[in-house]
Amino acid sequence: MIDHTGVVVSDLQRSKLFYQEALAPIHYRLLMEFPKSVTGHTDVAGFGEPPKPDFWISQGTPNSPRIHIAFTAATRLQVDSFYAAALAAGGEDNGAPGLRPHYHPDYYGAFVLDPDGHNIEVVCHHPE
Repeated sequence: MIDHTGVVVSDLQRSKLFYQEALAPIHYRLLMEFPKSVTGHTDVAGFGEPPKPDFWISQGTPNSPRIHIAFTAATRLQVDSFYAAALAAGGEDNGAPGLRPHYHPDYYGAFVLDPDGHNIEVVCHHPE
């Protein structure tokens, strides 16, 4: 089981705002921030459901190649809401909400590129 993961972003403030808006529909919030003086290498921000962040962004040169991260949604409506919120927050379409039956019959997901081009997905595995 993965405890936490993250991506490196070129503009922490811009990405922090993007993720606050984009992940709100799945109840993810900004939970922690640490400056370089604490981490020893860079400023970071952690998102998740209280009480623990499990998705971190850190200031630096973005990962290359860009990374794909998929978040779980409880409902298809959350997937739709994520997609709309992410686009409104400056994300770029990388796959509109819909079924992807080649994965399995109930795989309903949406994909956006974050401000640095990371492929961010929200997926629901439950029937409508």
